[in-house]
Amino acid sequence: MISKPFSLVVVGLSVLLAIDSLAQNPAGSPESHPAVATLPQTTLTKAGAAAPVNGLVIGGGDLLDVSLYGVPDFKTQVRVDLAGQISLPLLGMVTVSGLTVEQTERLIEREFVQKRLFNQPQVTVFVEEYATQGISVLGEVQKPGIYQLLGSRHLYDAISAAGGTTPKAGRDLLITHRNDPGHAIRQALPSGTARSMENNVPVEPGDTIVVTKAGVVYVVGDVRQPGGFVLENDKPITVLEAIALAQGIGPNAALNAAKLIRKTPEGPKQTPLPLKQILASKAPDLPLQADDIVFVPGSRTAGATKRGAEAILQMATGVAIWRIP
Repeated sequence: MISKPFSLVVVGLSVLLAIDSLAQNPAGSPESHPAVATLPQTTLTKAGAAAPVNGLVIGGGDLLDVSLYGVPDFKTQVRVDLAGQISLPLLGMVTVSGLTVEQTERLIEREFVQKRLFNQPQVTVFVEEYATQGISVLGEVQKPGIYQLLGSRHLYDAISAAGGTTPKAGRDLLITHRNDPGHAIRQALPSGTARSMENNVPVEPGDTIVVTKAGVVYVVGDVRQPGGFVLENDKPITVLEAIALAQGIGPNAALNAAKLIRKTPEGPKQTPLPLKQILASKAPDLPLQADDIVFVPGSRTAGATKRGAEAILQMATGVAIWRIP
């Protein structure tokens, strides 16, 4: 059994060793908290949520909150000008463009020390608004625009923020990085299946995403299912194939008055379509192009054969869009 005096000696030695350790390595130093020292760099938003700063740098138009610990009067909200500078009390113009939040804090602290205003200043910078870090999502999406998707994001996140794709969206899209605007990367559009998850590539602040438009052929008038039919992989179809996709002609179709409306640089061009002869294999089955409109008027519709190209275009605008199975 250990005697009580001996226990007191052991405890005393432990206290002395602890005090010596603290003297050599103060509790406030990063070395005393290795787990804290290796945490990834983050910046806190106003709401207190941590957002990674990897890849996020300050640029023209960003709105910053700059404060100095212990000096309540030194708290200012300032927007970065087009030259990448901010105007701060006591310091004047400071260039911060291209710096992270942490680098900006250290820079302002050095400015204070070099001008002999403070010995050990502690500056805090909050990014109130990242005006330059948005991801532009354009093309065939429901809500084209610029979205502030900070931190680590993927293609699904950007398309989802834009409300998803439209029925006319193609099977691929283009991604352009800010640091390489001359080279767009073509990427297959994620379809949500497990096999397409490999297409859900990372995106970065400043990227531009353009969802391409698929070719569409329209069949309107006296057919069983009027609509626009998306050309998968822009593979062309013929008049008979388009009529089949529309589930055939109606019982009152005026086959001899069918028309083909095709967009040209001079505007929509309307040409007669020998649909009766094509159905009877007495005329060649004509290939269709993207945005072509096949109009099959009804024989009982007054003035059906007199509809102009503009009126038929308006009719095609309001039909449903179908994807070819």
